[in-house]
Amino acid sequence: MSAVSALRVAFAGTPEFARVALQAILASAHCVVGVFTQPDRRRGRGQKLCASPVKEAALEAQLALSQPATMQDGAALGELCAWRADVLVVVAYGLILPQAVLDAPRLGSINVHASLLPRWRGAAPIQRAILAGDRQSGITLMRMQATLDTGPILLQHPWAIQPTDTAGTLHDALALLGRRTLLEGLDHLAAGRMDGIPQPQAGVTYAAKITKAEARIDWRLSASDIERRVRAFNPQPIAETVLAESRLRIFAGRVYEGSDNPAAAPGSVIAVHAAGPVVQCGEGALILSQVQRPGRKVVRGSEFAAGADLLGRLLG
Repeated sequence: MSAVSALRVAFAGTPEFARVALQAILASAHCVVGVFTQPDRRRGRGQKLCASPVKEAALEAQLALSQPATMQDGAALGELCAWRADVLVVVAYGLILPQAVLDAPRLGSINVHASLLPRWRGAAPIQRAILAGDRQSGITLMRMQATLDTGPILLQHPWAIQPTDTAGTLHDALALLGRRTLLEGLDHLAAGRMDGIPQPQAGVTYAAKITKAEARIDWRLSASDIERRVRAFNPQPIAETVLAESRLRIFAGRVYEGSDNPAAAPGSVIAVHAAGPVVQCGEGALILSQVQRPGRKVVRGSEFAAGADLLGRLLG
């Protein structure tokens, strides 16, 4: 790409998924002229103010940086106009952008979304795809509209969800796919070759934000359903249950291929397998292959079972 066709790119994003995209633009021929990211948040036991991954990358690259609490009051629009951006790239930013902001750059605003729209519009497309048992996810690059994830599709690339994928591994794979899709789209925009296709009306689903309450396992569900929940909630917020009034976090589990015990109450430990304890579910059984007790490190299910008398105990 010649220097003449390089775009002036403003960027809006917050988490690690967005950082990957920002660093891809920085390594390309395009020029990042400014970055929006959410204000620092308090995290961890000490509740210290922590910068977002995008802020860290922007500071390292010595980019113009803005952290507005809202995009609705006109101040952010003024900053965006001052940057004279050709296009605004939005990746997992987390704030609502008014139409005036979206329309300000010469080429408008585009968004990298971690699903094949219109399936899984919203905040948690990666986790919801795993929870639903989807076999395919992907990346959509779209033109942005003020309504949630409804804009015309510019590019889409599918990605197969593996049976062992967690939200963490699928996140990392889609972040790399998103990086490639974004750079492809920016090059097309710079060359004037980017016509959007309206999203179909059929197949719309919404990926609501994951809540902590969802991570509490209901052992009345099927083993396959619970196994998907364990994968979808890893690395955040982590599926959990209760054993002897103490929280037990479940980092990994798999459907037991042996015989279950339908007569046992859901949540009962019906066997101790070489890989870990076997828990009866509403249908089938689940092996707990990686767990963590409060104040302890994450251990293999076999190690956990060796240190406790679990057979016949009830989780829940």
